[in-house]
Amino acid sequence: MDFINSNILTIVTFTPALGALLLLFFPRSRAKTARNFALIISILAFLFSLHLVAHFDSNASGFQYRTDRAWIPSFGIGYQLGIDGISLFLVLLTTLLTPLAILASTRIRDRVKEYFLFMLLLETGVVGVFCSLDLFLFYVFWEVMLVPMYFLIGVWGGERRIYAAMKFVLYTMAGSVLMLVAIIALYFLNGKATGAYTFSYELILAAIHGGKLVLEPATERFLFLAFFVAFAIKVPLFPFHTWLPDAHVEAPTAGSVLLAGVLLKMGTYGMLRFSLPLFPNMSHLFAPFITLLAVVGIIYGALVAMVQPDMKKLVAYSSVSHMGFIVLGIFSFTPQGVEGAIFQMLSHGVSTGALFLLVGVIYERRHTRLIEEFGGLAHRMPLYAAFFLIVTLSSIGLPGMNGFVGEFLVLLGTFGVNKPRGVVAAAGVILSAVYMLWMFQRVIWGEITNEKNRTLTDLVSYEKAMLIPLLFLIFWMGIYSNHFLRPMDASVARLLSQTGKREIQYAVAPALQP
Repeated sequence: MDFINSNILTIVTFTPALGALLLLFFPRSRAKTARNFALIISILAFLFSLHLVAHFDSNASGFQYRTDRAWIPSFGIGYQLGIDGISLFLVLLTTLLTPLAILASTRIRDRVKEYFLFMLLLETGVVGVFCSLDLFLFYVFWEVMLVPMYFLIGVWGGERRIYAAMKFVLYTMAGSVLMLVAIIALYFLNGKATGAYTFSYELILAAIHGGKLVLEPATERFLFLAFFVAFAIKVPLFPFHTWLPDAHVEAPTAGSVLLAGVLLKMGTYGMLRFSLPLFPNMSHLFAPFITLLAVVGIIYGALVAMVQPDMKKLVAYSSVSHMGFIVLGIFSFTPQGVEGAIFQMLSHGVSTGALFLLVGVIYERRHTRLIEEFGGLAHRMPLYAAFFLIVTLSSIGLPGMNGFVGEFLVLLGTFGVNKPRGVVAAAGVILSAVYMLWMFQRVIWGEITNEKNRTLTDLVSYEKAMLIPLLFLIFWMGIYSNHFLRPMDASVARLLSQTGKREIQYAVAPALQP
């Protein structure tokens, strides 16, 4: 068991990469075989990741399933992996959404082998980001993620795919360069202060909180902003959001699912893992400004979503609004706000991933996403309409579903520190109900006015298979929220102690239980 625990993260991380390597040897003519093989590999990675939950110690605040080996010792670079309550379910979310995204790609016809190869490489990059405890290794996985997503958008995307892919790369690279400069600066600053030139996140963090590495205010400000801008672009936080709608609209359905489901969470995860504990003073100093941007993003994303004629673009702008809630919760520096933010990261991945899958279903049938082209789909696709209704109610935060728990905790934490911003953020919840229910009404209800919709078929077997697990999670997370919140307690308490907040008593989640 010790051998498995010390290597399980390596297995989960690199199983998809191994599958991608094996796909290189598949002939192009065996497209269906390549698709089935990629699906099997992704399911295998998910099954391996279940070990993490099964043997996770919810009472431990430190990193578990540790792997610590020398990689490039002459430069202080190590192969260090580990997860805690903050990253545990993000890994599970990634390994769950990947096979569902592969199921949604059954109609890919061009360069099938390469498509699924990039899907598996993307999974390895994202899981690696959530598991890395070495700053250099973290940066490597961060960049690894960029390449497959660029090709998924640029090769298999829509008409403006090249523009969207280039915009995605340029925005992400701009932030990545800043982060790389900050990582190198921390490397030399820590070496000068302690004599240990290392990229180890834990050693640098210990040096900062142990008083061995004291950052001058100007230096800490630069380092914080360098990390924060990289993460804010990835979130994306207003006003760094303009790449997201283009990337979502032009990406294939599976690309949109993974982009919204897990890639955006890399930004908020980075804020939790690096920005807050490494630079607590600057985190508090900039918190009023950051929460203001988050509130603006909540309202702006909701208002823009209301006027979108394209369903996919509407869901994309809804992500801008929902991700604002997550940033707001993180910088509330309260147990409720931070745990609500992490829960909302998971909830958004499930609900928005399901929304993109549902949009993809009717796009495959009609090759259009314009809301005005539909109406009355409930008459021809009753099961689809039922699934769409559940996911819509989940997205707007109906009590008993996953969306309610995260938003409630974030608002609770925000009201405790800044009531006016809590009130404005709460208005975003109302606006989300407006644009989501309005879209649902125009697409699903009413009479069929477009003759092309009279021949539509309801969900087929593989479409049910990719949607049912997400619907199950919607209710599980909404009713038994403590199954997800309890493993976060110790890690969030430790994080808040590192940011200077000592009030870490947890007393909210149990009240949400039935």
